[in-house]
Amino acid sequence: MSEIYDVVIVGAGPAGLTAGIYASRAMLKTVIIEKSVAGGLMAVTDKLDNWPGNPSISGGDLSERMLKQATGFGSEFKFGDVKKVTKLDDGNFSVLLADEDPLTAKTVIYAAGSTPRLAEIPGEKEFTGRGVSYCAVCDAAFYRNLKVAVLGGGDSALKEALYLTKFASEVVIIHRRQEFRAEKIIQDEVKKNPKISFMLDSVAQKIEGSNFVEKVVVKNVKTGELSQLNADGVFVFLGYVPKIDPVREVVSFAADGRIDVNSHMETKTEGLYAAGDIISKLVNQVATAVGDGATAATAAEHFISNPKQ
Repeated sequence: MSEIYDVVIVGAGPAGLTAGIYASRAMLKTVIIEKSVAGGLMAVTDKLDNWPGNPSISGGDLSERMLKQATGFGSEFKFGDVKKVTKLDDGNFSVLLADEDPLTAKTVIYAAGSTPRLAEIPGEKEFTGRGVSYCAVCDAAFYRNLKVAVLGGGDSALKEALYLTKFASEVVIIHRRQEFRAEKIIQDEVKKNPKISFMLDSVAQKIEGSNFVEKVVVKNVKTGELSQLNADGVFVFLGYVPKIDPVREVVSFAADGRIDVNSHMETKTEGLYAAGDIISKLVNQVATAVGDGATAATAAEHFISNPKQ
């Protein structure tokens, strides 16, 4: 008979790693499953200026510390692609992984996070890895002294644009509105940077080039006028799409398409919790994800210790 975990945590972003710390400290048999990199989107963030008590810590450093803390308390960590979470007749959960035997758990904390939203324009797919990128921290060094475009107007887009100025000679932000959605402090910093210019009320229509990106066709949404922007790279930061497919059948959703939970991070299925960017909430930040993970793990501990009859 296969072993039964007290807690299976899906996702090793800040919510999942914090849940791992709390669950393993409570002496629960815990495993954290991550598809790509420990830390998730946090791991590829240059600076976390709003992380309490330690401003400007890098996301990579914080990810490494969180993982070390979780495994130090006893959490197992494994790479895997979770395909489906199912509630079994005996009250436990089956967590199905690609190309592996399923895991069995008394509780599941689903903290799979989100993936970057695609621009869904011609040329994007063809030039991904050849001038189209979704991570400035990962790829900015390839654009030293080159001109790049950034698509988006939220916090991520403006922060990544600022990071790109460390390498690129010019950064052009293309945004469909006249005003940005990012925090005012970030907007001010971007507007003061001499390397950054703007194409507002505009959207990218097409990415063109030969072997690599060479230009972007841009449409003004007010006039309909088309123009061409010469650029060596295009960085897409248009928000994120929650990874909901593995739990689609066992959770309910809020109006924004994210998982609906109560204040204890409980979903509609008893013993299944959700935390981090995957849930419906006002602010998607590392600080809030950490709180979600702590709450979910504590709720799971109470559930295991005091099962309802």
